[in-house]
Amino acid sequence: MYRWHGLDDVPAGWGGCVATIGVFDGVHRGHQRIVHRGAEIARGRNLPLVVLTFDPHPDEIIKPGSHPPVLTTPRRQAELLAGLGADVVCTLPFSVDISRQSPEEWVRVVLSERLRAAAVVVGENFRFGFKAAGDVALLAQLGEKYDFTAEGVPVLIVDGVTISSTYIRERLADGDVAGAAAALGRPHRMEGVVVRGHLRGRELGFPTANLETPPHTATPADGIYAGWLNSLALDGSQIGRWPAAISVGTNPTFGAGERTVEAYALDRDDLDLYGVHAAIDFTARLRGNERFDTIDALIAQMREDVNQARALTAG
Repeated sequence: MYRWHGLDDVPAGWGGCVATIGVFDGVHRGHQRIVHRGAEIARGRNLPLVVLTFDPHPDEIIKPGSHPPVLTTPRRQAELLAGLGADVVCTLPFSVDISRQSPEEWVRVVLSERLRAAAVVVGENFRFGFKAAGDVALLAQLGEKYDFTAEGVPVLIVDGVTISSTYIRERLADGDVAGAAAALGRPHRMEGVVVRGHLRGRELGFPTANLETPPHTATPADGIYAGWLNSLALDGSQIGRWPAAISVGTNPTFGAGERTVEAYALDRDDLDLYGVHAAIDFTARLRGNERFDTIDALIAQMREDVNQARALTAG
């Protein structure tokens, strides 16, 4: 799988492709249907599949300060898209100038002249061009002019719920990591670098990896969770993986503080992860945050949390 950072990375003599377009934040089950359909058409036409996405999030350019919480890092997103059949992930830098292009100008420059798309697959609610004036019907109309077919894939509705990045963010904001995982098709993951914290966990007998994440990272509601702690290589490949009890919040027993995300690898006090790129996968919420009157009471509850996390991650 190749990664292109903008249209200037399109190779000279590029012979054409099938393209799918979207922000694809989270690469959730609805996104997966779109990419699978694009891959199906690409195989049938013996063409590569190019997934075109955007950075920064278009909302940040159109409405500055409104950047939604991000469900996947760009590297993780590309990895997931490759697993769905993408031959190329092209991240188009989104700018004010791009946001002001008319729908036809955008199609002509991006899809026709640069990507040489023979077919385009998008979600049925896809919008493009200045003030989101373009829709799937207009895309198909322009496809007749610029020699490509266009198809809108219906949104995915499960048990009356429309699967979307917005829905998943809402589930995380409520602490419902199981609901988020059901919509994603896998546990929600946070990535970052392990940094030194207050070392309270080690003092209490539960040494934690304190994760420093990129700006705008989608974080579940404050509370205690079961899940997995992963150490990653620079390319994102997994090195180590351990069942974990995870704390999100301000550690209220010790007074007001910064909000942190920390994971205790169950029954491991020998891990040295400072400076390591790591990921935390959330599988279940155990409880909300509480303030305990004594350290002994806190330790007793932490032991119970660890036992619950062990049971939930067993096997």
